[in-house]
Amino acid sequence: MSSSYASGVEEICESLSSRSFDLRSGEKVKELLLQRSGAALDDLEPFRESWGRMPLDSYMADGGRYRRRRHATLSAPRSSADYRVEAHQPHYQGLDYNTLNGGVARHYEPFEDASLHGATMSSLVTLGCDIFGRLAPYSAWHIEAHQFRIEVDGEEVGLPTPEGVHRDGVTFVLMAMIGRSNATGGESTVFNLDKQPVEKFALTDPLDLALVNDERVYHGVSPIERIDSSTPASRDVLVVTYRHKP
Repeated sequence: MSSSYASGVEEICESLSSRSFDLRSGEKVKELLLQRSGAALDDLEPFRESWGRMPLDSYMADGGRYRRRRHATLSAPRSSADYRVEAHQPHYQGLDYNTLNGGVARHYEPFEDASLHGATMSSLVTLGCDIFGRLAPYSAWHIEAHQFRIEVDGEEVGLPTPEGVHRDGVTFVLMAMIGRSNATGGESTVFNLDKQPVEKFALTDPLDLALVNDERVYHGVSPIERIDSSTPASRDVLVVTYRHKP
């Protein structure tokens, strides 16, 4: 691991420790990942293209057909980036954390193998392990990864966080922009525990990154709309959550 990579990780840790969230531009994230491994993004374009092959999320309690999704479960030992892919399993959130879709085990389609085991996915999951492992060195991690595509075709509003301002019920969350097409809106806001807004920002470019301490802040994302009303819009995001594992 290069000293510049280590110092970049330390900088993110300091920001997360002092503010409970951190933002990094896609260019800075690319630099950071390539400092750790020159092959870190070898499959970036095929990885991004995989968002175009996702099934509809059939668990939307609002009846919406604007979200596509895949899911994977991983784990990592404490103070280690040597994560492993676990057997495919359902995603569950209690109603306390997700008042719209919580309270039921949701069985999503798994990631495509090439995406799940590829260099880009590995480098992003590893980055999370490196950062959060420094902040909580005695924690092993239960990790869940989610591919999200929000679509707008004129029939429905595209809601990146249909449950509203929320916490995910985990320890840390890493959110990476994968791509936007003909989309405006989709602004993210971080809120303190009193649900007062702390900072608003937009993930717009590939690999723009937001990281939050889910135990200390809430977050939400505004709806997306079409720039050109004659063409569908989409917003693609990778969300990776890290939860303390007993």
